[in-house]
Amino acid sequence: MSAASPPRRPLPRAFFARDTARVAAALLGRTLWTEIAGEPCAGRIVETEAYLDQRDPASHAGRGPTRRSAIMFGPPGVAYVYLIYGLHHCLNAVTEAEGRAGAVLIRALEPLTGLEAMRRRRGDSAITGLCAGPGRLCQALGIDLDWNGLPLIRVQERPNKRGPGRVWIADGRPPVRVSTGPRIGIRRAAGLMLRFCDGESRCLSRPPGAGSL
Repeated sequence: MSAASPPRRPLPRAFFARDTARVAAALLGRTLWTEIAGEPCAGRIVETEAYLDQRDPASHAGRGPTRRSAIMFGPPGVAYVYLIYGLHHCLNAVTEAEGRAGAVLIRALEPLTGLEAMRRRRGDSAITGLCAGPGRLCQALGIDLDWNGLPLIRVQERPNKRGPGRVWIADGRPPVRVSTGPRIGIRRAAGLMLRFCDGESRCLSRPPGAGSL
């Protein structure tokens, strides 16, 4: 929600090839971009959750590589997109060195660029609610299963039903205060403090520190 033009240069792969929880915290303040048919949208990341390797029963990698989770064991800096409840898309950034699973769920954004397009897709007028939740932000930025596997570390085009699409993560303004808490909407390993929030943001899906279902 800043008047300044957000950064556009993608983060390097080395940023994502680290401990998943560290990446989840470091992503706060970075800028998520999409561009569909030449229409750019961007938001400042203000809420994330870390999902770890096979030792994390809440992670899709908990049972080892499957058709869905194999991407979590692949190269870092790639978009992992899946559908929940048959309705809502979720965007994750793959982390860790290749061969070790990890991903960060992007839970909320502060809208920066492309508000008209976001409101057209979401139908919301309140800026604080446009991208407050993983399903909402994917809808606002036009992210769906067509984006699964796209690199977040370079601007690579992929055709989809709405026209040529791109997604990447750039630098941004770090938060003044980082809050941690338990992850949301899970039953297994629900007490792990792996949710990270910009403690000053008004665009979170839940208040800082709030967890449970």
